[in-house]
Amino acid sequence: MLDKIGEPGSSKATLFEVLGGVEQIRTLVERFYDIMDSDPRAAGIRAMHPANLDSAREKLFMFLTGWTGGPQLYMERYGHPRLRMRHMPFPIDESARDQWMYCMIKAMHELEMDEELIEKMGAALHGVADFMRNREG
Repeated sequence: MLDKIGEPGSSKATLFEVLGGVEQIRTLVERFYDIMDSDPRAAGIRAMHPANLDSAREKLFMFLTGWTGGPQLYMERYGHPRLRMRHMPFPIDESARDQWMYCMIKAMHELEMDEELIEKMGAALHGVADFMRNREG
């Protein structure tokens, strides 16, 4: 499956297309936040979010849509993501990073995504999540 993924602008499909486009990314984000909102293993990262997750859901959906090679929805609305700067007010350490990744990997498994795709996307997202760390430990 992953041999069909190319860079945006290439003749191969983008990750956005392989994932199933807007609908599948929306479904992934919804499941991700449902897990974060209900799974005790994500209590620490859930506590960093407001009670109402609607804005977070929408922003992650828009970001992931562009990050995977689809329309740049986040940039069109908010400009450059500046992820590290936007996450600086939150105490993000290894535990927070790992809780975020736990929710994302669990969501991908629950959506029965291809295992190779989960591994590739998980590795790429781990790099992004690790970059958000601003606290030791």
